Amino acid sequence: MGAFFGANRFKFGMFGLNCAGGMTLSSAPERWRADWDEIAAVAKMADEKGVEFLLPIAKWHGLGGDADMWGRSFETFTQAAALGAITEKIGLFVTAHVSLLTPAFVAKAIATIDHVTHGRAGVNIVCGWNPDEFAMHGVAIDPDLRYAKGLEWFRIYEKLLKGGEAFDWDGEFYKFRGLVTDPLPVQKPAPPVMSAAQSGDGQAFAAQAADILFSSMHSVEQVRDIVQRQQALAAQHGRSADVYVETQIVCRPTRKEAEDYAHYYAVEHADQGALDYFQRMKAGTLSKSTREAQSRSDAAVLASVKPAVRKYPGMFPGMYPLVGTPDDMVEQFARLEAIGVAGSALVFLNYFNEFPYFAQEVLPRMKRAGLRL
Repeated sequence: MGAFFGANRFKFGMFGLNCAGGMTLSSAPERWRADWDEIAAVAKMADEKGVEFLLPIAKWHGLGGDADMWGRSFETFTQAAALGAITEKIGLFVTAHVSLLTPAFVAKAIATIDHVTHGRAGVNIVCGWNPDEFAMHGVAIDPDLRYAKGLEWFRIYEKLLKGGEAFDWDGEFYKFRGLVTDPLPVQKPAPPVMSAAQSGDGQAFAAQAADILFSSMHSVEQVRDIVQRQQALAAQHGRSADVYVETQIVCRPTRKEAEDYAHYYAVEHADQGALDYFQRMKAGTLSKSTREAQSRSDAAVLASVKPAVRKYPGMFPGMYPLVGTPDDMVEQFARLEAIGVAGSALVFLNYFNEFPYFAQEVLPRMKRAGLRL
């Protein structure tokens, strides 16, 4: 687990390398194309610079619009194994849609990647939100049952990774016979589990199943609320959980340069068609807690699926924009660390073009600020 939970006070991941567009709803010509050689190059750069993990998105269907964000994507399990062969230290998450993959398959696959990478694998459990995407596999999403089903799936997966004799499972959603797996993962007791969840229902699921809650960020106040709520929820189940957020980085030598570039690709070239499609699909599978706006996060998710005036419409809903100079970046990350956020998964319009400057200018400043070793 060292690759994920090391000594840095504020940790970093790279989010969405495997998908065209990454996490940016933009038709700008230089947007991320998910070219394999560039994915590999960024992964190696991130590894060399001490970034803690790579987090891919499990996608089967694009968002349409002008650029068809996510229309091209690499599968996350095979990608993790491939990137493990060309990196040395960085943690490698897979993203598992529990409605599409059995616990026995994921247990076998994650153990394989963990052995290949000598203990650098992690699993991001996702219960799904896009009906079109799951229809490709003949699967329907029930928004009121998906987290209950996901929790049962996790209990089976968790038991498999404990090893021992074959067992049967007769549950509410799953009935399996002769469940067993060998080899077991290198990491003990198991590779870390992340859950990407924004709603109150999703966060309650993560409190029972995940070591890391990966959540959207709409404001510092909303994230402070998530950290406090998640720690309390996890403690009820005898667990602890780190909270990570997602940040869109536009870092330039001057604030004006950064703001101009963000406006160029996230306003002038915002892919409104893709955003409209996302909002339609997301609105159809909102969790009960979100429909009832039970928490500050639920209210923010509910707002994200409604047409609204946003400063940067080309940045994904729930993606917190950090636009400014290297010093501005460090100031914002320090603010997040101070309220208990463990780290951030980074997004750039083009990772290959922009990460080198971030690594050169921001990471040394993070070290001087005492946020990273």
